[in-house]
Amino acid sequence: MLAVGLWGLDRDGMWRDEAVSFQVGRRTVPQIWLLLHDVDAVHGLYYLLMHAVLAVHPGEVVLRLPSVCAAAVTAGLVAALGTRLARPRVGLWAGLLYAGAPMAGHYAQEGRSYALVAAGATGATLLFVRAVQGGSRRDWWAYGAVLGLTCWLHEFAVLLLCAHAGSLALARVGRAWRGWGCAAGGVVVSLLPMVLVSRGQAAQVAWLRRPTADTAEGLLRGFLGPAGGVYEVCLGLALVGLAGLVGRRGEVTLVGVGVPLTVVPPAVLMLASQVSPLYVDRYVLYALSGAPLVVAAGAERVAGVVGRLCSGGREGHSRLHPRLHSQSHLLPQSPLVTLAGVLAVALGFLHQLPLLRADRDPGSRADDLGAVSRVVGRELGGGDAVVFLPEDVRNVALAYPRAFRGVRDVALVAGPAESGTLYGREAGPREVRRRLARLDRVWVVADHDLLAGHGTPRNPVERAKLAVLNRDFTGQEPVLRDGTAVRLYVRSPLPVDPLPVD
Repeated sequence: MLAVGLWGLDRDGMWRDEAVSFQVGRRTVPQIWLLLHDVDAVHGLYYLLMHAVLAVHPGEVVLRLPSVCAAAVTAGLVAALGTRLARPRVGLWAGLLYAGAPMAGHYAQEGRSYALVAAGATGATLLFVRAVQGGSRRDWWAYGAVLGLTCWLHEFAVLLLCAHAGSLALARVGRAWRGWGCAAGGVVVSLLPMVLVSRGQAAQVAWLRRPTADTAEGLLRGFLGPAGGVYEVCLGLALVGLAGLVGRRGEVTLVGVGVPLTVVPPAVLMLASQVSPLYVDRYVLYALSGAPLVVAAGAERVAGVVGRLCSGGREGHSRLHPRLHSQSHLLPQSPLVTLAGVLAVALGFLHQLPLLRADRDPGSRADDLGAVSRVVGRELGGGDAVVFLPEDVRNVALAYPRAFRGVRDVALVAGPAESGTLYGREAGPREVRRRLARLDRVWVVADHDLLAGHGTPRNPVERAKLAVLNRDFTGQEPVLRDGTAVRLYVRSPLPVDPLPVD
């Protein structure tokens, strides 16, 4: 997983959310605290972490390194779960499956909090299993502390409580409910301040839409492998693994942990999003940790059936791993079986290698601000005036300030850091019109659809910018990069009245 994460990490291009992490992480702690009162409270702990990381060296690779390390830790934790609940070879297969998943590789290379949330959630799941099996108060305290910290990285990690409740119900472990309930109560209470603040910032996710059946299918493919062939094999193995969903009373099983972890958080968030849309697949990335466990459990069952057929059913129970003693059809520990599973995972990884390679291209993200900045650096010069339309396009100047050195930002009144905003505070509509009226030429960095007349901005300042540009200026041919246009506008000549004719 570490190798996959480091491969192509210096792709030289941040997309919009990474750029926010980069520019906010470089602010002072008081400036970050001021920002969180207005937006992005849900990412506050992550921004503080990135402030410490970027203090070492402010660069794109350093920005993404915490996610790379977190993904590697997650793969190891998945393997630890498989080992604890089954046997070492199952843990090995599950960890490698996680490492080879294109979805895991994607977020391992993104300067956002989601890979860290996945590591925290998987670690909390391992502590949950240990607490159920051991039952000591210290184990439950550790579980609650790790999950609480993870929820402060992203509040939707709290849905992991629902998954763990499902695992307890499947295991029918009556003695564990009290410890889990105390830990869950502590997590929920600790999260209340963030919930109250983030509710007031709900307008940030107003762009989300209700998930559909296609959304659910897309997430399932992301979990099991989007490439044809890999998806079908993993789905088949996962269905085989479902046979072990309910084990003996009082015993947590590999599938009894993996299935709720994979299914419950996305299902709950999708159902809630039918009322108030909140769902994005990256919000439940941590649920990916459960899918390799279920697939590896299915592979172990298939190996057991094959072993029985090859041995004529003569394998005795005494040679079974103790945790799998009740599943008499499973094959005993064998290096050849372990190697066969590793080779199968390697073949699946090679089959999906084109997807992983394409993901290293900056153009595979929603946008490539690095490419836009290179256009700006080539076209604009010192003293040129620039307008951002809408204001969040200013993100490119905040992420790549060198390209905008010496350029005048026409609408800006106060910078992002001092105003406690993500993109700065702009002048009102009247002042923007007055400033544009003094210019004969102005560069515009804008959403191309907006310049093309596809939709009308709600913000009156944005409407004023667009109206003045369309009325008083003539735009030259734009340079386009990932939906962002860099375009020079020159003031239109005043109309000349025709001479009277005798």
